[in-house]
Amino acid sequence: MECDHNKLLRRNQGMKFIHDDFLLHSRTAARLYHQFAEGEPIFDYHCHLSPQDIAENRQFKNLFEIWLEGDHYKWRAMRANGVAERYCTGNAKPFEKFQAWAATVPHTLRNPLYHWTHLELKRYFGIDELLDEASAARIWAKAGQQLAGPELSAQGILKRFHVVALCTTDDPTDSLEHHRALATSDLATRVLPTFRPDKVLAVHQPAQFNAWIKRLEQAANREIRDLVRLLEALHQRHEYFHAHGCRLSDHGLTQCYADFCSLKTAAAIFSRARRGRAASPSEQAQFGAFMMLFFGRLDADKGWTKQLHLGALRNNNARLLSQLGPDTGFDSIGDFRQGTALAAYLDALERERALPKTIIYNSNPADNYLFATMLGNFPGRIPAQVQMGSGWWFLDQKEGMEWQLNALSNLGLLSRFVGMVTDSRSFMSYPRHEYFRRVLCNLIGRDVERGELPDDDTLLGPMIRNVCYANARQYLAVPAVGLGVEARKELAAGPCGTASRRRPGKPNRRNKDVEGQRQS
Repeated sequence: MECDHNKLLRRNQGMKFIHDDFLLHSRTAARLYHQFAEGEPIFDYHCHLSPQDIAENRQFKNLFEIWLEGDHYKWRAMRANGVAERYCTGNAKPFEKFQAWAATVPHTLRNPLYHWTHLELKRYFGIDELLDEASAARIWAKAGQQLAGPELSAQGILKRFHVVALCTTDDPTDSLEHHRALATSDLATRVLPTFRPDKVLAVHQPAQFNAWIKRLEQAANREIRDLVRLLEALHQRHEYFHAHGCRLSDHGLTQCYADFCSLKTAAAIFSRARRGRAASPSEQAQFGAFMMLFFGRLDADKGWTKQLHLGALRNNNARLLSQLGPDTGFDSIGDFRQGTALAAYLDALERERALPKTIIYNSNPADNYLFATMLGNFPGRIPAQVQMGSGWWFLDQKEGMEWQLNALSNLGLLSRFVGMVTDSRSFMSYPRHEYFRRVLCNLIGRDVERGELPDDDTLLGPMIRNVCYANARQYLAVPAVGLGVEARKELAAGPCGTASRRRPGKPNRRNKDVEGQRQS
């Protein structure tokens, strides 16, 4: 008798590439996805979308603007395919760039870009035709007609994909003017900032560091003559972000900093950088450790969630970095040693009772088991206080997702996982949540069909729904997520809003460094 799996494969023959059961390789997987995952809303708590584009409800003119503009994943594939730089980041016309991408797509077979490309064409434009040189003009025209409609404006997309909340990535010097406008708008999606203070760590690059300090002085409206005043300015901006709904911070580091030092030592490093002297590697590590403890205390005091993105090897092509700048597709997975410093950093905050909710993301899949075992070392007052983040950057594809899910399942609690993020600059990336959900349900469905998990929807269904959405909402505790528009406006316009009652810039009980009480 033919097994169900072979029947399913036979039934799928002749189907369109992106069909209802795409990536779902058993009847159980399909049932779990369609019944429990497919309809869940999206909480995209880490992305790089432009808040200005959302606030102004940007209407994209063509597929280049919405799909290729700023997408270094596609640029890397095009370069690998021999495409000249003018078609990636250069001055070629938009349709010429799209043609170059279309000609590259057939060469991306087995690369996740092939899946994402056709899933996105299907979900945004209802296009089932495979993209290549021959179909490029037809697909360009069909998509262009639809892009003129309100359903595919920046805000229309958020509504279409049921994005109830998203968190952008923002520098402490940002004004958050677009977040303010969105907080009192009719957009149902909650758009919140994330506090990412990486530039304050660049004491080894004094020119860039001092230019950023000048911007911070302007944002905080205070002169920063020494380290204490720097800490006060950052505290003020942290309060400002909190008042505008921010509940997450983010740090992109090669490794955690764990060379802890005193206030006096950090102040001396800061002063030398302000005078134009570059910090040595050991000094930069000491200053980084001092500042990361400071940020951890701020986050814990406010109940925020700290995100640590660890291990990327960035800007590897010096010539092209000088021509094109950062974030243009010349980064790799790093092979840095992570465990000792990560444990020391988390433990230092834990010993002060100042460890915030924390999500750790690894760039290198070799660190999956290391990171997964780190979670259980630091239990907190809530379930899974330290989380393993979803497959990040080079790992946000099918195999990388499976590796992360399996490591977390084997060494932690999959049922408490806070799920997927797009980590994207593109409004075309929301099908990545669907992609993750299909991968998740396929894994669970496979285990059920093997007899390794019970075939019990009352057990499996809530877990799948929680991983897709509810866990993130509960864990992150972001205000007004899930409320109606009017209730959200009322919250934003209230006498205190979401702001702390503490006077901006005043040290809190955990900010010992501001008070000069850190021990060497």
